[in-house]
Amino acid sequence: MKQITLELLFHLFGISAASGLVYDNTQIHLISDDSSYLYHYNMHTEKISKTPLAEDGIGLEKITKSDKPDFESITTDGVNYFLFGSGSTEKRIDLIEVSKITNEVISVHKLDILYESMKSFANLNDANFNIEGVIFDNDTWYFFNRGNGPKKQNGIFVVTGDNILNDFRITYTPISLPKIDKVQTSFTDAVKVDDKIYFLAAAENTDSAFEDGEVNGTLVGRINPKKMKVEKTKIISKDKKFEGIALYKKDKPFLEFLICDDADNPSENSAVYKLRFKK
Repeated sequence: MKQITLELLFHLFGISAASGLVYDNTQIHLISDDSSYLYHYNMHTEKISKTPLAEDGIGLEKITKSDKPDFESITTDGVNYFLFGSGSTEKRIDLIEVSKITNEVISVHKLDILYESMKSFANLNDANFNIEGVIFDNDTWYFFNRGNGPKKQNGIFVVTGDNILNDFRITYTPISLPKIDKVQTSFTDAVKVDDKIYFLAAAENTDSAFEDGEVNGTLVGRINPKKMKVEKTKIISKDKKFEGIALYKKDKPFLEFLICDDADNPSENSAVYKLRFKK
């Protein structure tokens, strides 16, 4: 049996830039980096509903690059969902909390204090800061900086404390990731399963955290969070940029994940794939 397989499950019609997802009991909850909606896809009925995330209760889709909130990360504490802007511009610093029961917005906050503290702590300027994955795990938050800026600095921020708005502690570890066809890969999402972190990293030929570039593929990998070391990586595509990953099933010694792609093209629909990966 192959150690890794990738299978297309379905397309998400009307969603052009899926950037993160969580899975819960036949429901997939997705964010898009050019939308101000949280999408809910029922795998049984194959229907999509959506929750507007703006404070005025009105959602927008296919928002222009300069104006979009750029939701790149979604995670859950088991009670609610937390959606994060990437922090790559001052318009992309929102934290949205959504009820897991009602799918309604509970709170909207700005992460300016946290994000500025992260940049200062890691010595990253605005051009090199781009949060593309967040994990919540027992009062600990893991933030994954995508190294697609000029410095090419992938790294993981670990945040603890009473709250992540203004009372927190930060540690930061730079992470070295491999290249695909001489193009540096950079984090696009991550999820924690048991005592390991599984992540996606895309090779995009750009030196900008703002502008898109030619995609050279995506790899999946595993990190030991205690040592903050990459243990293994495997290329899963040479032409697609996968951005979201969520645990789907455990089937020893394999794990199955749901991952979504972002074509960086508003005229193309995103898709969800099943990735089967040996631990």
